[in-house]
Amino acid sequence: MEKFYIAVDLGATSGRVILARVEDGKFTMEVLHRFPTPLIEDGGTFHWDINVLFKEIVCGLGKASGRKIESIGIDTWGVDFCCVNSDGSVRNPRAYRDPYTNGVPELFFKEMPRRELYARTGIQIMNFNTVFQLYAQKREGSLEGASRLLFTPDALSYMLTGNMVCEYTILSTSALMNPRTREFDPDILKVCGVERGMFADIVLPGTVVGTLKDEIAEKTGLGKVKVVAVAGHDTASAVAAVPARDGRFAYLSSGTWSLMGVELPEPLTDENSFALNFTNEGGAAGNIRFLKNITGMWLLEQCLAQWRKEGKDYSYARVAQMAREVPASAALLDPDAPEFASPQDMPAAIRSYMKENAPQTDAQLIRLIYDSLAAKYAQVLDNLREITPIDTLHIIGGGSQNELLDQMTADACRVKVIAGPSEGTALGNIMIQSGLTRQEIYQSIDTKTFIPE
Repeated sequence: MEKFYIAVDLGATSGRVILARVEDGKFTMEVLHRFPTPLIEDGGTFHWDINVLFKEIVCGLGKASGRKIESIGIDTWGVDFCCVNSDGSVRNPRAYRDPYTNGVPELFFKEMPRRELYARTGIQIMNFNTVFQLYAQKREGSLEGASRLLFTPDALSYMLTGNMVCEYTILSTSALMNPRTREFDPDILKVCGVERGMFADIVLPGTVVGTLKDEIAEKTGLGKVKVVAVAGHDTASAVAAVPARDGRFAYLSSGTWSLMGVELPEPLTDENSFALNFTNEGGAAGNIRFLKNITGMWLLEQCLAQWRKEGKDYSYARVAQMAREVPASAALLDPDAPEFASPQDMPAAIRSYMKENAPQTDAQLIRLIYDSLAAKYAQVLDNLREITPIDTLHIIGGGSQNELLDQMTADACRVKVIAGPSEGTALGNIMIQSGLTRQEIYQSIDTKTFIPE
């Protein structure tokens, strides 16, 4: 019997409402609605427009009217959270790229040392982690009047249903949670100046949050459809859909960010993982995704945006051709260098960083990005090989469609690469709602294999 599910998949640049049809363990997907993620800049601060985002989701749900929908699930990027006012209204969440957390980790570490925070949470230290956003907002007084705090996917589920939850995988990105107890760390909350009661009860992926509010059920024509807390962190949903046949694999979720890691039964917070700044985030099955956040296609995306301003609109096919036409780069850049976090002109930032080794042409600059990403992936994979055996690297997400980079990654990492699915996040979202297994995912999608040359 065929069943229909809806995945709301929100990235930091765009969002989609996707209809999935599942029958006999196989599925097809259709994008019902696509929209830009609304970012508001006001006086140097950056917020996500949660109400516009919600309206776009409701618009997308309405396009599924006439079908019997089993459930709806929402995944988003990590770390950002919304304040809920006493009247139930939801404030716009601060965006993780807002510079208001610059320098905040150092202030926090005066109250709780860096090593202690990592030992308690296992989360890679990055200045936009929820813990530092919360600490900053408490200091500046922007939490005043808030009755509850909800992570972004949970806030949207609340706006659909009226019910509040705190989903495990999205919470795990925050550096507020003890990964062993899967509960908030009270000492960290104390440093941040907030009470545990500000947050909802923690639930695991697959928990039913509630049903659509009456007015939304009527407006969309869907009726009282269930809303399920999937793996609310988009990477957790994507990793759930990795089409692995055994446990000897690593994954690379390739998009604006590249997230490379392995699955572990327990968190790893020893001196080596701390020194290498690896993170321990929650997996869809309640396990640990031990991974490294790497700046990914952000570098290329921002170069393309700058070049479009200059009248050079390169297609991705043309980008790949340009990279093939020039030799390998003589020197490399670090994709995670702070100079590349949010420059006004990414090509100029890269050339300034490279100094005398700066690429002279756009093609050379593209090749530099590809060579540098492949080298970074190799470095991180070597670190992971010290922990667990790895026979295969699964590349998922939109970046898996970049066949040149897939092959360069296989060569640099000296490992077999299986690329696909490109829609890993939406697949994982649907997988959790429907109960599909990884084996069924493997049988239902097309992948491409790259052997090191």
